[in-house]
Amino acid sequence: MMLRIARRTLAEIRADCTARAPEEACGLLLGAGGTVDSSLAARNVADERVRHFEIDPAALFSAHRGARSGGPAILGCYHSHPSAPAVPSRLDAERALDAGWVWLILGQDGEKAYRVVANGPIHGRFEAVGIEII
Repeated sequence: MMLRIARRTLAEIRADCTARAPEEACGLLLGAGGTVDSSLAARNVADERVRHFEIDPAALFSAHRGARSGGPAILGCYHSHPSAPAVPSRLDAERALDAGWVWLILGQDGEKAYRVVANGPIHGRFEAVGIEII
């Protein structure tokens, strides 16, 4: 599997992550047919935003509602690791509930993508996927 993402969308996500550092930024990846062509930045409602992220449930609800009304589907989420590599943490794995979702993580070493799968090789929950910028 490959995460296909529009160049301008990736640029917007990078800018969001940079602007919110040192806190972790987060948001949703939106699109169709496996291609991310937009994103929705979300408020990080985690208690320790410098070390963790939790997408604002209101943003998630709004995106689901939009998808049901004919808008783009939620393909996954993104978040940043401002002071760590772009690798899922054990806590990320515990919170990754939506099988099939793609997680885009932006860290000190750039961005990497992972798909949520049962019994994945990374913390039993993720597998690495490539990124194709279109």
